[in-house]
Parts: sequence; structure tokens; C-alpha cells
Amino acid sequence: MSLINMLLIAFGLAADAFAVSVAEGIVISEKSAGRHTLRVSAMFGGFQAVMPVLGWGAGSSLRALVGGFDHWVAFALLTLIGGKMILDAALGIETGRTAGGSRGFKLIGLGAATSIDAFAVGVTIAMLRVSIWAPAVVIGLVTAVLCAVGVQVGDRTGTRLGRGAEVVGGLVLVGLAAKVLLEHLT
Repeated sequence: MSLINMLLIAFGLAADAFAVSVAEGIVISEKSAGRHTLRVSAMFGGFQAVMPVLGWGAGSSLRALVGGFDHWVAFALLTLIGGKMILDAALGIETGRTAGGSRGFKLIGLGAATSIDAFAVGVTIAMLRVSIWAPAVVIGLVTAVLCAVGVQVGDRTGTRLGRGAEVVGGLVLVGLAAKVLLEHLT
């Protein structure tokens, strides 16, 4: 597989993670932006690098099983997390920008939700009988870099938007959930 093909795949897979990273940057305070940038880019880049390897390992035998519901899992995770952000902002819970952004299971859920398609790419690469290691590294690195940029873009935007930024971030996640579902259903 050529480097150009790997980069195109990586940018395509990283688009959702980038958008979520922007939403993450919106809800954090400036003093924690650096740490959160590293946390988000490492989590999302790591998931995007590992999921194709898992898909490649599973091979084509699981393609029918995973392909039937991957979009529903991504839809549910993104909708739940985005909906919670919107509800919290509407109820005044966690008002304004937070000290640390998403952590723990919430960040893991976001990482998993944005990398489900990478699993299917790994299965596809296995069917092509191509080694997964170079594509996995490229996908992970591209995602990590784009997510770092995304958090910083969101952080700069969030300082101007104030508390309503959480609603915007939640709407981005719900919009991504709808996009994932529509792409797979049409």
C-alpha cells in the first residue's frame, strides 16, 4: 500500500476524531488545554492505530458480524455523550469551561466511537493481504496530530463562546452520530 493511500485513509478516518477534538477543546479551560490536548490526541490516535490492527487480526470472517451494527454502536455512543453535554449545559451543570475536559470512561467512549470504522478498514486491509503495521502507524499519527490541532482550535473558539460552547460541542457530537448512521443506512 502506498504512502499516499495510507494518508488518504488516515485523513478520512481521522475526520470524526478531529471534530470531536474541537468539541473537547471548546469545553476546557485555557490552563488545562496543554494536558488535555495530549490526553485527547493520545487516546484518539491510540484507538485509531489499534482498531485497524484488531480488524486485520479478525480478518474477513468477522466482517459480516461487525459491519451489521458498527454504525449503531458509534451512533449510540456519540448521541449519548453529545446529549449529555447539551443537557448539562441547559441545566447549568458543569457551567462554563471545565478544568480537565473528558477523562476516563467518557474519553475512552469517545475514542472507541470515533474509531469503529478503523476496525472495518483493518478487515479490508487483511482481505487485500497487506501488512497492517505501516497503515496502523500512519493512521494513528495522523489522527493524533489532527486531534491536537482540533483541541487547540476548540480551545480558542470556546473562550469566545462561553457556556453556550458546551451546547455547540454536544450538537457537533450528535451531528456526527447522525452522519455516521446516515452514511451506513444509505
